[in-house]
Amino acid sequence: MQELSHTDAKGNARMVDVGHKPDQERIAIAEGFIELQGDTLRLIRENKIQKGDVITVARIAGIQAAKRASGLIPLCHPIPIHHINVQEEIEKSGVRIRAEVKTTGKTGVEMEALAAVTIALLTIYDMCKAVDKSMVIGEISLIEKHKK
Repeated sequence: MQELSHTDAKGNARMVDVGHKPDQERIAIAEGFIELQGDTLRLIRENKIQKGDVITVARIAGIQAAKRASGLIPLCHPIPIHHINVQEEIEKSGVRIRAEVKTTGKTGVEMEALAAVTIALLTIYDMCKAVDKSMVIGEISLIEKHKK
């Protein structure tokens, strides 16, 4: 088993020193899903949710979350983000959110992509909770990460 990078020899939490790493273009893609009732999906499509345009607000919330990941996750490095793309796909049983985050730096943007997806899904939940009491958020995962 590989050792955890965020603990020292005594098992204490620590921030990893990435200062010695070269700057590289880094990309991460994450995805998640929120299950919704058919009537809720119809209201989203027709932009009739009382709180407003669910998809646009969720997309903006996801972008904000990616930019603030290091403030939410204690050992996450603050890094410059060069691109964030949050997209939705309305499916038969819910909404799938996909986020792609890019930077050039010493560490990856996995946490930023995962934060974007999670907060976008939570925003959909918040905006639809008055009309749908059975929503389920799930399937949040890192789909891809790479560096060049």
